Amino acid sequence: MAPEHELRLPEETMRALGHRVIDAIVDHLTGMAAGPVGGRPTEEVMARLASEPLPRAGAADPGKVLDEVHELLRTGNTHPDHPRFLAFVPGPGTYTGVLAAALAAGFAVPTGWRLTGPVSTAVELTTIRWLAGLLGLPEGTGGLFVSGGSTANLTALTVAREEVLKGEGTHLGTAYCSDQTHFSVERALRVLGIGADRVRRLPADTGQRLAPGPLAARVEEDRRAGLLPFAVIANAGTVGTGAVDPLPELAAFCRAEGLWLHVDGAFGAAAALVEEGRAALAGLPLADSLSVDPHKWLFQPAELGCVLLRSPAGLRRTFGVSMPSYLAGAHASGDPLPDPDEGVDFMHHGIQQTREFRALKLWLSLKVFGADAFGGAVAHGIDTARRLGRFIDSHPGTELVTPPSLAVLTFRCVPVVGEDVPDECVDRACLDLMAEGDALVMPTTVAGRRVFRICTINPRTDFTELCEVVVRLHELWSARAEAAGDATARTPGGPA
Repeated sequence: MAPEHELRLPEETMRALGHRVIDAIVDHLTGMAAGPVGGRPTEEVMARLASEPLPRAGAADPGKVLDEVHELLRTGNTHPDHPRFLAFVPGPGTYTGVLAAALAAGFAVPTGWRLTGPVSTAVELTTIRWLAGLLGLPEGTGGLFVSGGSTANLTALTVAREEVLKGEGTHLGTAYCSDQTHFSVERALRVLGIGADRVRRLPADTGQRLAPGPLAARVEEDRRAGLLPFAVIANAGTVGTGAVDPLPELAAFCRAEGLWLHVDGAFGAAAALVEEGRAALAGLPLADSLSVDPHKWLFQPAELGCVLLRSPAGLRRTFGVSMPSYLAGAHASGDPLPDPDEGVDFMHHGIQQTREFRALKLWLSLKVFGADAFGGAVAHGIDTARRLGRFIDSHPGTELVTPPSLAVLTFRCVPVVGEDVPDECVDRACLDLMAEGDALVMPTTVAGRRVFRICTINPRTDFTELCEVVVRLHELWSARAEAAGDATARTPGGPA
């Protein structure tokens, strides 16, 4: 081992540990489909982790520490990259993204300043240009990579507040979205000083979309009350049902009213890689800003989100800083430092200075696989959802509630005529499935009733296995419904 004051390992130990880590990752990626979707640690394991004392001396055998970590990661959590992880929005990352994350960390790549990170800056700019092109966004669109959709929404809405309100009347600023919008939007607005009393979560229409008519009426009402509407947040694929708000109509309204249109496309914007998805997302290029998470439907490891702006100069106006004295000197060679007004310097584009070289994940993956492969994987997710929808409608005892939209669908189990099955049977069936460990499906609420929800974006997902999951959910739900009926019958005053 190295001396106590040195945080180093011998070269041969580093290589041996690195090989073990890579082997563990490859084993996980190639073999997880045969195993459970995740595990739950025992109470003993949790108690041991919670009470573990701080190690004062280094490990005699670092390999044993890695073995412990491997076992904990393998058995102690759910795996969002598992092909039968169908809940929320799965995270089916590519191996190239894993390698890129390791390379970025291993080389301590600087990304906060163009002077120290010229190549990382160039790669990020190129990857942003590629991503904007894949999504069909206008020439000149720019932005930066951030940790995820929450930070992307926060960054975009900060620009919206500054560009529209121009630093005045923030206490009157008011924003608008539907009740299907992700909670990260309201949280971002809270950070910006836009309290819950000035966030209008308007009821979605029957298609789970933000309707322009009620939106216009509420904006007019708020203006009459002396408030300052400044932003509309639209959805390009809600997490709940995959719904897409009417983007062309919302864009036209925002232009006419001088409002900022931000589109939360964290999950769904990637559908624009294929013709069918681009048609469903018509109007996406009209947004003032867009959030998209490559760590979702572009198959990258977390953390990798992106904020894109039609006019990226707004980032500089919002986040640009005066150069402090310790940066305003000169190179050792005597050359002056780069003028921050020349070219893009990401230190002026967001709230984070020291950043992971996130762009490398998507850049390397696109270089290795090519954009067409990504488009094919996105198309596969859309088609799989469509096929599964047909199966659900044809299977006795199940029916679609919301049809497939951007690889998300919801369905219900149909009770026997005259039965009133409690909504909690849906939730309990999902928990029963989770306890079995073979798949994970989570419920949602549509039109006031609990339903099953499935997201099919993982290209490793097998259609036959998806059908088996639906059948098993129907069985579990039926058992819960029968038990609930028996309990009602036994209740005093219940049905005879």
